[in-house]
Amino acid sequence: MVYLKSEILRIGEEALRELKELDKQEALQELKVKVLGKKGSLTALLRQMGGLSAEERPIMGQVVNDMRSRLEQAWEERSVELEALALQKRLATERIDITLPGIRAARGHHHPLTQIIEEIEDIFLGMGFQIAEGPEIETDYYNFEALNLPKEHPAREMQDSFYITEEILLRTQTSPVQIRTMEKLHPTLPVKIIAPGKVYRNDDDATHSPMFHQVEGLVVDHGIRMSDLKGILLNFSRQMFGESREIRLRPSFFPFTEPSAEVDVSCMLCGGAGCRLCKGTGWIEVLGSGMVHPKVLEMGGYNPKEVTGFAFGMGVERIAMLKFGIEDMRLLFDNDLRFLQQF
Repeated sequence: MVYLKSEILRIGEEALRELKELDKQEALQELKVKVLGKKGSLTALLRQMGGLSAEERPIMGQVVNDMRSRLEQAWEERSVELEALALQKRLATERIDITLPGIRAARGHHHPLTQIIEEIEDIFLGMGFQIAEGPEIETDYYNFEALNLPKEHPAREMQDSFYITEEILLRTQTSPVQIRTMEKLHPTLPVKIIAPGKVYRNDDDATHSPMFHQVEGLVVDHGIRMSDLKGILLNFSRQMFGESREIRLRPSFFPFTEPSAEVDVSCMLCGGAGCRLCKGTGWIEVLGSGMVHPKVLEMGGYNPKEVTGFAFGMGVERIAMLKFGIEDMRLLFDNDLRFLQQF
């Protein structure tokens, strides 16, 4: 026990003397590892304590703890001293020209999808629309049933969904906002809103994503006609894609509108002559639309015998890909700055 104690004190005192002579942080750390590390000299002595008696171990343990505390405090104090000396040395030798221009921090900008959403909002706000929002976690009633899509309706297969329970799901479209808005505003007229937001479907390829963005539009009032819908969408298309654009409406089917129409815009690359982008047709499909189905008006609290309305819906990613010439939707979600900084 006496030998062990003297060795502990000797190693500790030697380390303290050596510590005062060190002038670099690296050397300070090396000495600490040499003495207190897993293979350090003091650690090696501690392994010999197993041979001490039960009465000797606490006494020797106290000696070790006292020496370890002294060493750690000395290392901390010396480390602070060396940092101060290094700073003084830098201040004495370095010169800073305060007239030099600083290093500018990199500035970010809006994501291309955010740019398109804001542009769409600005266009429709300019036409007197208001922006409405709704929950992304939706009930089956608002997402399907109130939009004339009862359970077991075959059109539900077009919107393969992420269900949380049998009655709760991630919304597959922003159309539920139409019903919620009509319920909230009834009997106020006119109803004139767009509803931008995230939606979710079980799709994933070059032109589809499990999460994407939609903008729905809804107008309800007395005497709303299909010609009003066409005029609004023509104005939107020209502001978004260029003043020379034309649109055409093709008959289609959507459960929540009747009659329904797909809306095409004349190709912005060839002007309608036919090219690779429009696949030789001169037209590019951009959105779906139609007159609000009477059952949907009833679900929203309005009498379809007194009022009519139109609705439309567009995919923001689709608009962005056409506007910016992007061929793979997945590029929008890869978070590659080399790609995003182009827009």
